Amino acid sequence: MAQTTSPPPAGGAPAAVDRPDPGARRTAAGGTPRAALAELLSGNRRFVSGQPVHGHDVTAAAATASGDQQPYAVVLGCIDSRVPLEAIFDQTFGSICVIRTGGHVLDRAVRGSIEYVVGELGVPLVMVLGHERCGAVGSAVEALRTGRRPGGSLAYLVEQIAPAVGDVGVADPYVRPLAIRRHVRRTVAMLEHDDRLAGLVAAGTVAVVGAMYDLATGEVTLLAE
Repeated sequence: MAQTTSPPPAGGAPAAVDRPDPGARRTAAGGTPRAALAELLSGNRRFVSGQPVHGHDVTAAAATASGDQQPYAVVLGCIDSRVPLEAIFDQTFGSICVIRTGGHVLDRAVRGSIEYVVGELGVPLVMVLGHERCGAVGSAVEALRTGRRPGGSLAYLVEQIAPAVGDVGVADPYVRPLAIRRHVRRTVAMLEHDDRLAGLVAAGTVAVVGAMYDLATGEVTLLAE
C-alpha cells in the first residue's frame, strides 16, 4: 500500500504524512496466503529499490495501540543483525509477526508462537527466511567437518542444523550455501506437518514458504518447493 508524502512547506516544518490504517494490511491482503505473500514481497521490492514507505516512527506505533493486532504474516528468521525483518519487508507496526532464532531453528517455543498467530490471530502465511553466509549454519558445517561440537546451548543449534548439512555432504565445495537452503526447506516441511498447522495447510487456508535473503542486494527470493 503506497504512502504519499507532501513536500515540506516553505517554513521547513515537516509536512503531514498520510499513513495507512494499520489494520488495512490484512484487508488488502484478502486473508489468503497468495495475497499475503504478494504483499510481503512487494515490501521487499520497495526496500531494494530504496523507496521504503515506513520509517518506524512513534506515531505509527501509537496508531496500533488502541486496537487488536491484525498481522497478515509471520516471518521466522535468523538473529543475524544484518537481517532486520520488518525493515527488509518495509512493514510497519502491526503488519507482521517476527520470530528470530540462530539459524531460524525451531523449538517448542517457536512452534507454539507460530501456532498461536495462525490459530488465534488468523495469519494465513508463514515464511521461513534464511540468508547467505549464515553463521549458525557455518558452525554446523565446521562441527561436522572437524568432529568438534561446541559446548553449551550452541550445541543444540548445531544439532538441529546438522541434518541439512548431512544431506548436502561436508565434502561438497558448496556445502555452506547449499546447506542453508536445505535447512530452510527442512524447516518449511516440519512446519507444514505440525499437528496444528497441517490441516490448515492441506485446506489451502495457510501456506508455509521458504525464502532466502541476499545480504549484498537486500533481495528476498522464494525457494522452489
